[in-house]
Amino acid sequence: KNKGGKYLHYGVVRSGLFHVGQSVTAEIDRERRLAIMRAHSATHLLQKALRTVLGDHVEQAGSLVEPDRLRFDFTHFTAMTAEELARVDKLVNEAILTGYDVDIREMGLDAAKQLGATALFGEKYGEIVRVVSIGDYSLELCGGCHVSNTNVIGLFKIVSESGIGAGIRRIEAVTGEYAYRYMNMYAELAEHLAKQAKSTVKGLPAKIAQLQTELRTLQKTNESLTAKISHMQSANLIHQVKDVGGVSVIAAVVPSVDMNHLRQMVDDLKNRIESVIIVLGCTDGEKVNLTIGITKDLVKQGYHAGKLIKEVAAICGGGGGGRPDMAQAGGKNPDSLHTAIEAVTSLVQEQKK
Repeated sequence: KNKGGKYLHYGVVRSGLFHVGQSVTAEIDRERRLAIMRAHSATHLLQKALRTVLGDHVEQAGSLVEPDRLRFDFTHFTAMTAEELARVDKLVNEAILTGYDVDIREMGLDAAKQLGATALFGEKYGEIVRVVSIGDYSLELCGGCHVSNTNVIGLFKIVSESGIGAGIRRIEAVTGEYAYRYMNMYAELAEHLAKQAKSTVKGLPAKIAQLQTELRTLQKTNESLTAKISHMQSANLIHQVKDVGGVSVIAAVVPSVDMNHLRQMVDDLKNRIESVIIVLGCTDGEKVNLTIGITKDLVKQGYHAGKLIKEVAAICGGGGGGRPDMAQAGGKNPDSLHTAIEAVTSLVQEQKK
């Protein structure tokens, strides 16, 4: 829209040239326009539904209507709950199914206000305004294109609700064919998941609950077996204690385990040996896991697990830290793990100094 109030249309010349004074034929893409009209009329229904569910403080703060979606920004100070969104969705679809006729009239601004027409906050209107009424459901000042009856919208579905600024929320939704596609996509997904779970769509909630119970049972069994394996591996490591300047040290590479397993092994060894520094490392794919544990008596002597692990991890191309008695780290170079573990003896001696 230019400064003179005229609407400008942009196009692409695919062949030939335009000349001043040339006659042309402009044609509306009817399918595209109808899709936009569905989205536009649906925003009017949406605003009314939001005011019904959330309160009269709801005001339009922006909107966008396109063939494949609509966006509606509105004033509200908290995120909408799932129940509120469901109620709004239901109200809009009920209005669509009711089949309200859409009436468009031009009248004076004062007359429109007396009718109770909703206007955009901060918008400047002329003396004559365009009033769009949707049955007795919605009445707004609007200059856009609309369907003749809400039945034409077909279907409405909220896709998302989010915050875009202080006190401003945004709803994105789809209508008509695009709402059908959206719903159908989730129906196909539900069918696929049901097939994967060897269930029906209706039986999915019960099937998921069953699988979750089975998973928790397996996790508990796995944790129990992991603890037993850690205990057995710790028992084998006791025989690898070295005397480093009068301090007992265990530094070893263990079979691939996760960090929790590694910490369990360190804790188990600390419980078995009264005074010891334990440095354990393992590979996890292309990564290195390292854990160090130091008994309280050696911490009092000045040994610090957090400082020690930084030096060990650096050899493996990583870093980490922690408390004086327990620390963990990661590395990026598994090939350097054995070198790092072999360096523990000299690093412990340096820390003592």
